[in-house]
Amino acid sequence: MTGLLGPVMVIVWKDVLLELRSKDLVVSVIVFGLLVVVVFNFALNNTPGRSEELAPGILWAAFAFAAILAMNRAFVRDQEQGGLEGLLISPVSRDAIFLGKALTSLIFMLLVEGALLPIYAVMLDFSALSWNLMLTIFLGTLGFAVVGTLFSAIAVQTRSREIMLPVLFFPVLLPVIIASVEATTRAVGGETFIGLGRWLPLIVVFDALFLVICPWVFAFVVEE
Repeated sequence: MTGLLGPVMVIVWKDVLLELRSKDLVVSVIVFGLLVVVVFNFALNNTPGRSEELAPGILWAAFAFAAILAMNRAFVRDQEQGGLEGLLISPVSRDAIFLGKALTSLIFMLLVEGALLPIYAVMLDFSALSWNLMLTIFLGTLGFAVVGTLFSAIAVQTRSREIMLPVLFFPVLLPVIIASVEATTRAVGGETFIGLGRWLPLIVVFDALFLVICPWVFAFVVEE
C-alpha cells in the first residue's frame, strides 16, 4: 500500500502544480459552469416554488458538463509534451498512474463545485448547508472522476477526443447521474440521511465497481 501511495501522491502533486501555474482548467470550468446554470435557470423558468423540483437536475447537468471539460484535460498535457510515455516507461504501476490522475481530477472537480455551489444555491433558491447534499456531491463526483479518467485515457489517443469522451462517458455514468439527482432532490427537500433511501447506496455500489474495474481496464488501454 505504501509503495502505491507514494507514486500516486507524486503524480497528484505534479498535476496540481502544473494546473496552478496555468489556471486554464479551473477558470474555464467555473465560467462554463456559471453559464450552464444561468441558461438552465432562465430556460426552465425557475421560480421559488419550483426550486426543489428543478434545482437538482440543473445542478447535476452543470456538474456533468463541467466534468467533461475537466476530464478532457486529464491526459492532454502529458500526451502533447511526451509526459505520458515517460510515465508508462517509469517503474510505476499502472494502478498508481490511474489513481493519481483520478485523484487529481477529483480534487479539481470538488474545488470547482465548492466554488459554484454557493452561487447555485443563491440563483436556484435552495440551501447548500446540508451534510446529505455534500455527501451526495462527493460520491457522485467520485464516480465522475474514476470513469472520466478511464475514458479520457481512451479518448486522448483519438483525433476527435472532445467528441469521443462525452459519447463514452455519459452512457456508462448514467446510473450515477440519475441516483445523484434523486438523492440531491431529497437532500434539498430537507430529508434525513435515512430518507435518501436506496439512492446513496446505489452510488456507493457503482463507485466501488468503478474503482475496481477502471484501473484494471486502464492497464490494457495504455498498452495499446
